[in-house]
Amino acid sequence: MSILFFVGIALTVGLLGAKVFKKLKFPVVVGYLIAGIILGPSVLKVFSLDLLDNLRGFSDLALAIVAFIIGSQMRLTILKKMGRGLITIILSESFLAFFIVGIGVYLISQQIYLALIFAAIAPASAPAGTAVVLQEHRAKGPLTNTLYAVVGLDDGLAIIIYAFASALAKTFLEGGAISILEIVKGPLIEIFGSIILGIMIGVIFGYFVRKLRSKEDILVVSLGSILIAAGIAKYFQLSLILTNLSIGMVFANVFLLANRRVYRALESITTPVYIIFFLIAGAHLQLKLLPAMGLLGIVYIITRIMGLMGGAFLGASLAKQPPVIKKYLGFGILSQAGVAIGLALMATSEFSSMGPAGQDLAITVVNTIAATTIIFEIIGPIATKFAIVKAGESRI
Repeated sequence: MSILFFVGIALTVGLLGAKVFKKLKFPVVVGYLIAGIILGPSVLKVFSLDLLDNLRGFSDLALAIVAFIIGSQMRLTILKKMGRGLITIILSESFLAFFIVGIGVYLISQQIYLALIFAAIAPASAPAGTAVVLQEHRAKGPLTNTLYAVVGLDDGLAIIIYAFASALAKTFLEGGAISILEIVKGPLIEIFGSIILGIMIGVIFGYFVRKLRSKEDILVVSLGSILIAAGIAKYFQLSLILTNLSIGMVFANVFLLANRRVYRALESITTPVYIIFFLIAGAHLQLKLLPAMGLLGIVYIITRIMGLMGGAFLGASLAKQPPVIKKYLGFGILSQAGVAIGLALMATSEFSSMGPAGQDLAITVVNTIAATTIIFEIIGPIATKFAIVKAGESRI
C-alpha cells in the first residue's frame, strides 16, 4: 500500500496509545513507543523493517525540530547563570558514566577493548524523549533549564569520548601507535562544522522571519530552514542535532521576538511529527533482541544509570547548584536512542574487519545496545516526568 496509508495508521494508533498511557499516568511518549512496538516487526508486523527505512525522513525531521526547540530554550543569560556549573555537570555525568560502565563491563568480560566501547557509548543521550516530556508538561524552572542544556550539549562530548575510546580499543585489539591528531580531527570537524553551519543558517533565517507576521508564513520559512539545515548537515556528515540546536540558540539570543513566533508556529505541527517519530522508534525496538542482552546488557543498564545519576549529583554538588538540580537532574538524562545506536553501528563498521575478536565485539555491541535501548527509551521519559513533577516544575 501507499506509504501515506502507514503514516495515517501511525498517527491514529499513536494517538490512541498516548491517550491510554496518559490515563495510566505515563508520559505520552511511552504510549507512542508502545504503539510502535505493537505495530512493528515484534508483534503485528504492520511496519516491516524495509518500510521503516523508507520512513527515516520523518525521524530526521522530528530530530531536527526537537534540536531547534531545545536550542530555542537556551538563552545565554540562563547559561551564564549556570556558568561553569553547566560544564562541570556535563563533564561529571559523562565521564562518571564512562568510568563506571567501563569497569562494570570489564569485570564480567575481561576484555578492555569491549569495555572501552561500551563505556564510550554510555554518555550519549536521547534529547527527543526528554524534550517532549518537558513540552508535554509545559515545564519551567531551574531543573528544566538545566535539562535542556545538558541533553542538548552532552552528545557533542559523547562523540569526542567515543573517538578517543575507539582508537584505544583498536590499539588493545591489534596494537599499533595512536595518532592524537587523527583521533580528534573527525569529531572536531563534525562538532564545529555543525555549529558554524547552524549559526550561518540561523542568522539568514532570522532576518527573513523577523519581517514576517503571518503564522502560516513563519511556519513555512521555519520548516524550510530547518530542513535545509538538516539536509546540508547529512550531506556533509555533520550532526543534524548540533546544527539545528545552533539555529535555535541563534534565535533565542539574537532574534528573541521572532523566536517566540517560530516556537508558536512549530507548536501547531509538533504533535503529529512526534507521534510518527516515536512510533517509528518503537517499531525499530525488536523485542526478540531482549534475550540477547544477557548479563552484559543488565550490567550496562545498571552501571549507566549509576554513572549518569551519580555524575549529575556530583557535578551539581561541586557546582553548588540548587538542591532541586542535585536531587532530580539525573532522572532526566537517562533516555538513550539515536546517537547511541549510531555509535554502535560505527563500532560495527570499524571493528568487524579486525579478525574474529573484532567481529565478536561488533556483534556484541550492536545487539546489546539495540536491546538496552528498548529499556532506556521507556524508563527515560518516565524518570523525566518523575523529576519535573517532584521538582514542582510541571504545569499540568
